[in-house]
Amino acid sequence: MSSHPQTKETPSRSAVPAYMSDPNEDFLQFLDEQARRLENASPEEIIAWAAETYGDKLTMATAFGPEGCSILYMLSKVAPQTYVFNLDTGYQFQETLQLRDRIAEQTGMEVDLVQPELSVEQFEKLHGGPLYNREPDKCCFERKVTLLHKSLQGMQAWMSGIRRDQSEHRAATPIVKWDPKFKLVKISPLATWTKQQVWNLITQEKIPYNPLHDKGYTSIGCWPCTRAVLEGEDERAGRWSGSTKTECGLHTL
Repeated sequence: MSSHPQTKETPSRSAVPAYMSDPNEDFLQFLDEQARRLENASPEEIIAWAAETYGDKLTMATAFGPEGCSILYMLSKVAPQTYVFNLDTGYQFQETLQLRDRIAEQTGMEVDLVQPELSVEQFEKLHGGPLYNREPDKCCFERKVTLLHKSLQGMQAWMSGIRRDQSEHRAATPIVKWDPKFKLVKISPLATWTKQQVWNLITQEKIPYNPLHDKGYTSIGCWPCTRAVLEGEDERAGRWSGSTKTECGLHTL
């Protein structure tokens, strides 16, 4: 496991402001303070703080990337009761779905597959064919963003596998922040970690990962919009290649 320095004393539960879907200045200040306090904490310490603070109102959405697999491993040690789900768009690689089962076998973490109301066949029939090659933003919105809104109902905080070194867009990601799009607290335990640190953990602990990574797929989403990257390219260059799109919409305002 990691060897980051210990955090300062964790605030008592009585000192934690009550969650509010429309945060006031005091609540936002509390989140800023926790972000600064946890800046040098290990991912395990961040996860432990999140679980202690939000209990069964804490969740995580994972696409089973190396970061998500790493957090699932940590959750199995620190907060195994945490509800974790995957947005099953219907366009996922078979390797991704098989990885879900391998993760469960090794860690005991069962990831719930949540699916849109319309099947892929119904969705494409409604829109006169695939949307991913004509309107990828709309496809992501209807197959992922709206599904995440629904899945987060009743929750107070969610975790992501975002790292600051993944892209320019993610470079300023705080450990803890208010997420105005989904109206809950967003926690990124791996924000300060590097790609190398993630893969070191996967190798050392023999954490299952997607075999597509061994074929040049550094970032894996839906199969129609994902390709292997070329040498020297950004690790997310294989997502929506050939377009200006860089994010599915889950991690943008």
